[in-house]
Amino acid sequence: ICGVSILRAGETLEPALCEVCKDVRIGKILIQTNLDTGEPELHYLRLPKDIKDHYVMVLDATVATGAAAIMAIRVLLDHEVPPENILLLSLVMGESGVHSVAYAYPKVRLITTAVDPGVNEHFHIVPGIGR
Repeated sequence: ICGVSILRAGETLEPALCEVCKDVRIGKILIQTNLDTGEPELHYLRLPKDIKDHYVMVLDATVATGAAAIMAIRVLLDHEVPPENILLLSLVMGESGVHSVAYAYPKVRLITTAVDPGVNEHFHIVPGIGR
């Protein structure tokens, strides 16, 4: 098993993963949305060299539209990680994000504590965390 945090929110899940799996290796991906186009852009990538030989837990605290998660999964596939070895872990997901990721990558497992019904015009999950 290895973890891959989608920076910055995904790092909030790292301590729990490291507590359960003491020797887990962690990779990092920074994906930010271009405010002009609304499209995700890859800005930083650091992955374990042998990532294709592991089950990979993609960590993101919230998945609203699923765009960043889809890009992160695409990066892992480009590094030869089989889709059935990828798990997307999140505290809360928007319903549209669940549908987008599941449609794009049906073999990737989605694990979350809650699915909220909407995403607002600022791409925030509604009602979201803390509401």
